[in-house]
Amino acid sequence: MRLIEPVPGDRRPARFALLVAGLAAYGVSVGLMLRAGLGLMPWSVLDQGLSETFGLEVGTWSILTGGVVLLLWAPLRRRPGVGTLGNVVLVGLTINATLTVLPEARTLPVQVPLLLAGIVLNGVATGAYIGAGLGAGPRDGLTTGIAARGHSVRLVRTAIEVAVLGIGWLLGGTVGIGTALYAVTIGPIMHRTVPALRLRTAPVECPQQDSNLRHTV
Repeated sequence: MRLIEPVPGDRRPARFALLVAGLAAYGVSVGLMLRAGLGLMPWSVLDQGLSETFGLEVGTWSILTGGVVLLLWAPLRRRPGVGTLGNVVLVGLTINATLTVLPEARTLPVQVPLLLAGIVLNGVATGAYIGAGLGAGPRDGLTTGIAARGHSVRLVRTAIEVAVLGIGWLLGGTVGIGTALYAVTIGPIMHRTVPALRLRTAPVECPQQDSNLRHTV
């Protein structure tokens, strides 16, 4: 039994390039929203709350929580892809790198552009790593794995995100206007970026028959 989903055979260099670019951009987008300080997406609220409470960098907690979520795939009989494993590690490393080079914003004229740039980049980045076709993110896979057992995807996703957001907020994560703005805009952004960046499997062409060949009686 395979432990990892097989990599599609077509356009592998393009797939891996799109995956790495998407995951790196995702980490940068989270870093931008963190530095804006106006509110985060639910999972980042949790990672920031864990960082505030227990120490370690936010990106490090992103790696740790992603690893824990990936372990929850086992009872759901889900198999990760190469992109799933890359998601766990690369996003967190990029978050830490972004926070290292980008200072915290303290005035609204700086905070608002950082927030908006982070949200838009997050939508583009999500479209890129999904479009690579190398495996769902660990959190997305958890949602679809639970939903596959007869539950509504919307209900499962909402329940998980609300729970994560609440725990993160109680631990000291930042919930604010950015959290609400992300919630209402990320869907429409992804609606455009996911199909636009998807690398579709190339159709298999059937060899044409030689026109000179004829069946004879």
